[in-house]
Amino acid sequence: MTRVVFLLVQHLHLLDLAGPAQVFSTAADLGLGYDVSFVADREDVTTAQGLPLRAATDWPDLGPGDLVLVPGWRSPKTAGGPRLTESQAALLVSHHGRGGTVGSVCSGAFALGQAGLLAGRRCTTHHELQEELAQRHPEAAVLRDRLFVVDDRVVTSAGIASGIDLALHLVAVRHGPAVAARIARSMVVYARRDGDAAQDSAMLRHRSHLSDAVHRVQDLIDARYAEPLRLADLAAAAGLSERTLTRRFTDATGMTPLRYQSTLRLERAEHLISQGSPTESAARAVGFGDARMLRRLRAGAR
Repeated sequence: MTRVVFLLVQHLHLLDLAGPAQVFSTAADLGLGYDVSFVADREDVTTAQGLPLRAATDWPDLGPGDLVLVPGWRSPKTAGGPRLTESQAALLVSHHGRGGTVGSVCSGAFALGQAGLLAGRRCTTHHELQEELAQRHPEAAVLRDRLFVVDDRVVTSAGIASGIDLALHLVAVRHGPAVAARIARSMVVYARRDGDAAQDSAMLRHRSHLSDAVHRVQDLIDARYAEPLRLADLAAAAGLSERTLTRRFTDATGMTPLRYQSTLRLERAEHLISQGSPTESAARAVGFGDARMLRRLRAGAR
């Protein structure tokens, strides 16, 4: 069971909370073992949109595989916004120190900065707040124009809808791109937006284009990446000729459909290997006949 705890502050933005919470709630509905909870310094929390919320004041027991997220809040200047209590900041630091992941949506990055978790790390926040974050936390490397950034189990996102992109990325890393794509389709969003290109999943990294036909093919590949897929079947799903599909897919993503499928397989295999699977087992689990192709792809990626 993976615990996802949302740390709520006063005047938080509903979408900063609801978007990521919906991703993990949908993952739980799929049987993936997520437990979502909400904590605050007091039970009654007022949102920026006027809807009152109720939260627990006692934190659940957290382990290294668990996640704590801080949604952002409304404030003309975050210096006048809410601050974490000393105990809340300490809990964030302690959880990260034990191997857990901490994250933020929008101005929630200032809470991570207050806890000292941005020091020496790359991060981001809403574009209107990036300069202030950099000024208040010069020890952090604030990246502009990024939807989300991941650095040493500290994850920060630009805010509002980008919290969904961040949550989908975290699901993709843990469970593979097909599962994240299924959740995105269930939420009627495209899993298409980049975060930090060096660290996000291939499923998100190659979704920033606007070609509906290519997105339909990517949806099919994401869901069945471990299966043999014929170009003719992919073209039929897109309503295009094989030649036209290959051209449009390459223009949109920078690679052919076959290369895209191999990239998904490689990423998923790397995850399995990092979890202790032998190379041969990982290769077969993602659809390779044996480990030779996987070894070639891994060598080429280095």
